[in-house]
Amino acid sequence: MEERVPVPSPHPMSDVTEHVGYRLKRASAALRGAMDRALRGHGLTVPQYSCLELLDERPGLSNADLARGTFVTRQSANVVLRGLKEAGLITQATSTDHGRALPVHLTEAGQQRLHAARTAVYAIEERMIESIPGRRLTALLADLDSMAEALET
Repeated sequence: MEERVPVPSPHPMSDVTEHVGYRLKRASAALRGAMDRALRGHGLTVPQYSCLELLDERPGLSNADLARGTFVTRQSANVVLRGLKEAGLITQATSTDHGRALPVHLTEAGQQRLHAARTAVYAIEERMIESIPGRRLTALLADLDSMAEALET
């Protein structure tokens, strides 16, 4: 039997729940659960809501753009978009003058559903933000960005 050499921890901690990754995953799971519950009442999933938000901010995005922006694969984005089309919340061009990407836009019904759902989602974010001192929010956002960028390179 081989003797195992201990792997040094990246920072002082007493157990696995003190890992930064563990804490991020716990916060992410709590956020996702709260959003799932809130969006269910609006007939939306988290990826569908995310697509509507992106399209409201940047009309005409393509399937690939939406997949990247919602952190899902292109195949998953296609399923999400199909559901949004069937619900009458988005429209997608059938052809384009240039390139292959077909632009996607919100319908009036999509705008209305987004507005109603946004109220619920923003209330969740407000609950999260209220749990930390306001003066730390800017630093927290910068730290989260820095961690993401460190892993993307």
